[in-house]
Amino acid sequence: MMQRTLTRDRGMGFGEKLASVSWPFIVLLCLLAGTGYAMLYSAAGGSPEPWAFRHGLRFGFGVLLMLSIALVDIRLILKLAWPLYLLGIGLLVLVALHGAVGKGAQRWLDLGPIQVQPSELMKIFLVIALASWFHRASIERVGNPLFLIPPLIAVAVPVVMVLRQPNLGNALITCMLAGVMLFVAGVRLWKFALVGGAVAVAAPIAYESLHDYQKNRILTFLNPESDPLGTGYHIIQSKIALGSGGMFGQGFVQGTQSQLNFLPEKQTDFIFTMLAEEFGFAGAAALLGLNLLVVLNGLAMAFSCRHQFGRLVAVGITTNFFLYVFVNIAMVMGAIPVGGVPLPLVSHGGSAMITVMIGFGVLMSVHVHRDVEIEGEQQA
Repeated sequence: MMQRTLTRDRGMGFGEKLASVSWPFIVLLCLLAGTGYAMLYSAAGGSPEPWAFRHGLRFGFGVLLMLSIALVDIRLILKLAWPLYLLGIGLLVLVALHGAVGKGAQRWLDLGPIQVQPSELMKIFLVIALASWFHRASIERVGNPLFLIPPLIAVAVPVVMVLRQPNLGNALITCMLAGVMLFVAGVRLWKFALVGGAVAVAAPIAYESLHDYQKNRILTFLNPESDPLGTGYHIIQSKIALGSGGMFGQGFVQGTQSQLNFLPEKQTDFIFTMLAEEFGFAGAAALLGLNLLVVLNGLAMAFSCRHQFGRLVAVGITTNFFLYVFVNIAMVMGAIPVGGVPLPLVSHGGSAMITVMIGFGVLMSVHVHRDVEIEGEQQA
């Protein structure tokens, strides 16, 4: 079996690697991006400008970027794990020093035609770095608390930097993503329970350190009707739009809340709400089904990979996508406080689009190179 692995790896040329790409997975991504194009077209009142046309261009570029990364040997990505992590930290430092400010937060680097949000890229780099740390570790070694100190520091540094931007939503997603990575790597549940207890004790202190707008989001989540024309406006209008869609919706470009501009941020954070208003429960369920298929395909790539590094990376990238979807939809339904988390491949936003496609490129590299031998690992 090992000889088959080595022969297959040495003989893989450009054409064979391209044939090994999961094309059904790419079709799913195209369907998601196509849904986003349609909803951004509707958000503009039936026009490809200013959002839908750019969305399509970005996705086309993202597919080319994803395929390019897919052809990169996963072992090279392993060697670059910590340099990429340091690059991410460097970008976060640049944001703190020279980042563009928008809506009271300093989260973006202005690169002329596009703005890049390094906290998004940092999650991909963190997944690769954590996978490189754990991929050769035995269960006994993972059980040693001292062995967990470096990866915990590696998680804490970007989380603190993202909190200072401030970007509470992204920091929490990064923590949840790291938690899944540690669990899959073999960290015992009782250690998560200890961390959870410490977080519960520290929560009141952390609340006092939040910015006023962050506190208002939490208070609005608990009682949005307390300020229906102020902090509660977004979620109240979102719930109205969700309810008005019924089973099959009001029709394409016919949603009252969105087309009459009652629904705020309809092209970004609340695009799922607009879709539910125009296509109803059936359309919302179809979109959720598409996202579920993407997640299941990602997990299937993880399970089919014969090396631990690839499995950990695939689970991390897939979890990152799942958290995007879960947080966005829970947010617009009022299940969690409102935060600036887009719906991947559907919402308008170049930084989020390109970051997701970079992540899927790494995931595809895992799939293409799923049978390669990684030094020091036991093949599954």
